[in-house]
Amino acid sequence: MAAAPNRRILILDDEVAIAESLALIFRGCGYEVRSAYTAEQAIETISKWQPDLAIVDVMLPQMNGIEFGIVLTSNYPMCRVVLVSGHPGAAELLETARRRGCEFEILAKPLHPDVFVEIVSKMLPRSSNAHDA
Repeated sequence: MAAAPNRRILILDDEVAIAESLALIFRGCGYEVRSAYTAEQAIETISKWQPDLAIVDVMLPQMNGIEFGIVLTSNYPMCRVVLVSGHPGAAELLETARRRGCEFEILAKPLHPDVFVEIVSKMLPRSSNAHDA
């Protein structure tokens, strides 16, 4: 399944192997992908390169994924955020975000790559989005 040209995905996961595996999968589908391993690193990345969608692990050191999602969507409201978590405490964090007016989709880890690609392709319309390099 080929992605629309210039569709950008940011992957934020503190587990390097997971982030890089997802990056390979989505690059193979034609997406432009950047990986970050901390929220701080991701914030630095998006200051120069704005994604259309961010796949964000909930449980991260320092700033958690939900807090990052709030920062991302407040600065780049057109960016979609998909949270992933294998941690039972994520539900409480998600409820806190909802009380702050932020609704995020959350997927449970582990997730089969084909399912992940299908979900992302539905979230990113096929129409091309021009980005400044």
